[in-house]
Amino acid sequence: MKIASLYGRGKTVFSFEIFPPKPTSPIESIYGVLEELCVLKPDYISVTYGAGGNARDNKTSEIASRIKNKYGIEAMAHLTCVGNDRDDILVQLEDFKKKGIDNILALRGDIKPDIPVKEDFKYASDLVTFIKENGDFGISGACYPECHLEAKSIVEDIANLKTKVDCGVQSLITQLFFDNSLFYDFYEKVQIAGIKAPICAGIMPVTNKKQIERMVTMCGASLPQKFVKMLQRYEGRPEALVDAGIAYAVDQIVDLISNGVDGIHIYAMNNPYVVRKISDSVRTLL
Repeated sequence: MKIASLYGRGKTVFSFEIFPPKPTSPIESIYGVLEELCVLKPDYISVTYGAGGNARDNKTSEIASRIKNKYGIEAMAHLTCVGNDRDDILVQLEDFKKKGIDNILALRGDIKPDIPVKEDFKYASDLVTFIKENGDFGISGACYPECHLEAKSIVEDIANLKTKVDCGVQSLITQLFFDNSLFYDFYEKVQIAGIKAPICAGIMPVTNKKQIERMVTMCGASLPQKFVKMLQRYEGRPEALVDAGIAYAVDQIVDLISNGVDGIHIYAMNNPYVVRKISDSVRTLL
């Protein structure tokens, strides 16, 4: 099933994101997380691109296959091109086909000093085009409510997003954000630009201060005063911060659903407890 077909059915699409274990850890270490998350019956689960070292040593497809073929939940495999050439991508596309994985989140990927950059794909839109030419996959893409860090302006960023959608992206997932008004402003701009692909709002529940500071540094998300006060008040009380972070995420989600958002994508951080608490709180609203 193509994930784009889940939208437009009169309900909010509800999904999770998980990441593979570290290369030094066995793949079985993720199975307990999968067991708990799949019980919650999301519409789909996405699996980030694993740090296996190269295209032929990656746990993403194996985990996505387990989600779909053991638990009967649609899976989306992330695929990045910054460190892969055409042959590498073809290897992974063939692996997806063999494992019955129908959906891909096509990303350029972060440029890291310890990973050589390949030249075959400069942008995510180049990867999208290549995927379309080499298989019948549902293709999703990323978008940035507060503008991509490398874009000169939000106008340029949305123009690049339209190019990506025109190349074949069928649905979008946003980077994390903590101020819903920024999402609504972005959504309006996207509609004006003629981008009609459904947009799933990416929500990151806070579990500790260092985690969120690291993520914000990587993606450039701003922190509203309400959020900052929460961090400051509970940073010395780990259990209280988890509960406050869950409540903040639930508040965001309730507001988004009330305003007709296409979907909610929870960045699960491989923490079933947090995801279950959120799911229990919003399940009847979807």
